[in-house]
Amino acid sequence: MLAKLNSYGLIGITGAPITVEVDLSSGMQRVDTVGLPDNAVKESKERVRSAIINSGYAYPEMKVLVNLAPADIKKEGTVYDLPIALGILAARGLFPLHAADEYIIIGELALDGAVRSVTGVLPMVINAYERGFRHVMLPAENAEEASFFADMKVYPVSDLNAAVGHFRGYTPIEPIPQLKWEEQPVHYSHDFAEIKGQQHAKRAAEIAVAGNHNLLMIGSPGSGKTMLARSIPSILPELSMAESLEITRIHSVAGELRGTGGIVRERPFRAPHHSASIPALVGGGSRALPGEISLAHYGVLFMDEFPQFPTPVLEALRQPLEDGVVTITRASAKTTYPAEFMLVAAMNPCPCGNFGSKTKECRCSPAQIEKYRNRISSPLLDRLDIHIEMVEVDYSELTSKTQGESSAAIRARVSAARRVQAERYKDEGILFNSQLNTPLMRRYCRMEPEAEELLHTAYDRFKLSARAYTRVIKVARTIADLAGDAQIKKQHVLEAVGFRGLDQKYWGSR
Repeated sequence: MLAKLNSYGLIGITGAPITVEVDLSSGMQRVDTVGLPDNAVKESKERVRSAIINSGYAYPEMKVLVNLAPADIKKEGTVYDLPIALGILAARGLFPLHAADEYIIIGELALDGAVRSVTGVLPMVINAYERGFRHVMLPAENAEEASFFADMKVYPVSDLNAAVGHFRGYTPIEPIPQLKWEEQPVHYSHDFAEIKGQQHAKRAAEIAVAGNHNLLMIGSPGSGKTMLARSIPSILPELSMAESLEITRIHSVAGELRGTGGIVRERPFRAPHHSASIPALVGGGSRALPGEISLAHYGVLFMDEFPQFPTPVLEALRQPLEDGVVTITRASAKTTYPAEFMLVAAMNPCPCGNFGSKTKECRCSPAQIEKYRNRISSPLLDRLDIHIEMVEVDYSELTSKTQGESSAAIRARVSAARRVQAERYKDEGILFNSQLNTPLMRRYCRMEPEAEELLHTAYDRFKLSARAYTRVIKVARTIADLAGDAQIKKQHVLEAVGFRGLDQKYWGSR
């Protein structure tokens, strides 16, 4: 007897339809699984056998052949346990073969027949919906993740018996109600009002967030770099549903949705340790999973102690920073992940951290300082749009009772600037000024004659590269948006150029 059920796998963050075919034939009892299964799929035969027996059903004393089609796609993970078990029971006649024809079935089985959650449910459901499926049976723990789609009926299943009862018609499972997207207030642990002094740095952070520009902070220990970075999420605009779904797809594949209510509702803030490897940061491994830069998509990637990261890891950032995507190629997989993140990097001016300090003496030799700074290559430095220097806060500022401007007030200006950009680029396929290419810059970055003359002078004086030159224009465009100006003016360029002065101060000899 042959049974066929519909299931789903993953290729990167895209769902891939998989047909689970189960054939029972006479012969010595054994189970063969074909169709490029990985070890987790091969081991499913033991989980399925125990789950069937412990759920009160007789396991067939026959030859069982499981085919996962199409056979040229590598099958990974435990997502096929439930459809395989149901296929065996359907082939034995426990429920009609046609009962599950319109369903997508996914889920891992415990030995007692309980259905456990799996990763990557959202991209599977999105692809299934696009292909015309309207019924999906999945683990109860994953149900909320899939319930934001109109017309998609999501059937949460807790164990194998519940699934069999549903398809036999004895105990139908009710689909869960569709969840509606609602913006919810987010409470942040850090606020810009708590940051004493550092007005120049706070202004730079506002501009960086408004245009999604990359930010480099240089300063001695205790000057507030980490506090400023951890306050940045509090001025990020609220997520739209489209952005939330795209972020959730990535986090679903990475298995990081527990405790999120099925969907990511706030922009990600990722802060990997400086010992992180290339696969951890960029993505990869045997299953080509997303790395920190993709998990930070539409959010912030904070890299503290920037020069302490291994040089290959830092250089691996160059292409994603330029393109907004990262492609991971392995022998068995080629996957492209989105990586439109805002990089916030922090570093000391020297190994001991006291170079330029007003209160402490630097203990580093010139050779040590040069070696330390040169861990940041010129091409990578060019991709960091805004550079700021942070100095120690004076005692009078530190103990001042005056509250600084709140994150809510800054976020209002940032959100207004981003709305301007969204409207301006609605037909261009981009969202932020940082994404502008050369043709779009010519169209949308018109400057007054005085601004052009000032930029020309700055280009010669600071010996800017072509990439740094374009980054200055993009930052000036964002400053103009914050000011509500349609055309880039001299003061906008002047401020943007001011954020490139540290190139010469710290790396001028290169």
